[in-house]
Amino acid sequence: MASTKAAILIPILLLSSLLIHTTQARNITEILDGYPDYALYNSYLTKTKVCDEINAHETVTCLVLSDSAMSSLVTAAKQSLAGIKNALRLLTLLDYFDPQKLHDLPSGTTLTTTLYQTTGNAPGNLGFINITNLRGGKVGFAAAAPGSKFDASYVKSVKQFPSNFSVIEISDPITYPGLLDATSASTANITALLEKAGCKTFASLLASSGVLKIYQSQMDKGLTLFAPNDDAFQAPGAPDLSTLSSADLVTLLQYHALPEYAPKSSLPAKSGPIQTLASSAAGKYDMSVVSQGEDVSLDTGVDKSRVASTVLDDTPVCILTVDSLLLPVELFGGAPAPAPGPASETPVPAPAPDALAPAPVSKKHRLHHSPPAPPMESPAEAPSKAAADKADVKKGAAAAVGPLGFLAAIMSCFVLGNLIM
Repeated sequence: MASTKAAILIPILLLSSLLIHTTQARNITEILDGYPDYALYNSYLTKTKVCDEINAHETVTCLVLSDSAMSSLVTAAKQSLAGIKNALRLLTLLDYFDPQKLHDLPSGTTLTTTLYQTTGNAPGNLGFINITNLRGGKVGFAAAAPGSKFDASYVKSVKQFPSNFSVIEISDPITYPGLLDATSASTANITALLEKAGCKTFASLLASSGVLKIYQSQMDKGLTLFAPNDDAFQAPGAPDLSTLSSADLVTLLQYHALPEYAPKSSLPAKSGPIQTLASSAAGKYDMSVVSQGEDVSLDTGVDKSRVASTVLDDTPVCILTVDSLLLPVELFGGAPAPAPGPASETPVPAPAPDALAPAPVSKKHRLHHSPPAPPMESPAEAPSKAAADKADVKKGAAAAVGPLGFLAAIMSCFVLGNLIM
């Protein structure tokens, strides 16, 4: 009886191990390292860091190009990394397609979203791809732009992890007019871009404070800038920045930037506190990311601000707009006080003499000047913080395993139950 159980359970254990392994082996560049025909495509995934965005998604179909097809794309983009990046994102479908699914499309055609659509740079639905079954069993791919031709077609299957991750070769790049005309960070005028994006007040503060030069010196190493729009400075409850010292204003502006390249589509993958350019100053000056679907917000500990649009995305520089000022706890204390209600039209009686004493300063507008800079090595985290970080790690591990890993866990429990019996 025991030998029969072992004969049944051993294959199940092996299958469980295989399922867990496959859910952890989805690194697109490592997969393509075994296919020399796609070496040029793979190299540009690394140069543009689109590979990191692909690896951050659980369900993806990569439409890869042979070296000759990729070479034609590089030429068309005039070797602009920003333009090539747009094209590579458009070739990354956020759905699973294998050969059978491609040839059995409902109604023979479908529109599917891509990584490019998630950036917010695609006008309308131009971040979608049209997949259509053509005559003779041919599967064609085209941009969603009106009048786009099916110049690209299915060539062969390269690699599949069923239901989640697929790599398929297509014959030609998929583009549309304007896709490759992306602004390059090397020639970009930051203040001009910000002004055009409706962030004139922020651009003016950067120039007058000298922080613009700090940003520019960081661009080669990696920079992500969160620019509040002009309305953010006039919003109810927004602090009066004229009351800040010059040093605190510089710190606040540095807090609006990360010392790394982090496009909008990659932000949801970040867990735990994120360091900013101000993190080397006094205090921690970090923030965290909160995401729900395609909506991404930044949580400073004082308030949350939605990441609205992309102004510039050219590795290693990214400029994003946000809907409100990012207020660090170190300068503005805890959570903001609730907004006051509408003013009453009923006459207010004269206050008693005791009421003439100055009112306490609202917590929202209480400015905390920066303490002296801490030593280079950060002190040990408090137990509650360490526990939170461990919880984040567990959540990340669970997300990485995905549905197949969950199935493997159930099977393992079944095996242990039988062994006990």
